[in-house]
Amino acid sequence: MHKYGIAISWCAEDGVFIAEAPGLPGCMAHGDTQQEALVEIDQAIDLWIETALEFRDPVPEPMGYVPAVD
Repeated sequence: MHKYGIAISWCAEDGVFIAEAPGLPGCMAHGDTQQEALVEIDQAIDLWIETALEFRDPVPEPMGYVPAVD
């Protein structure tokens, strides 16, 4: 697994879980279960980074934990 943050949400319209890596613009995947979506987003992150390197685009560093401010 990568160190990029991942957001998972349910899409009732499509009936799948959507996983997104917000630190990598446009990097999304889906799965019938949350676990499947996690597996798919991990593969999507690999492909996103591979493609960025191929085109010599910058690859953002994973963001560290930032605690919420009251």
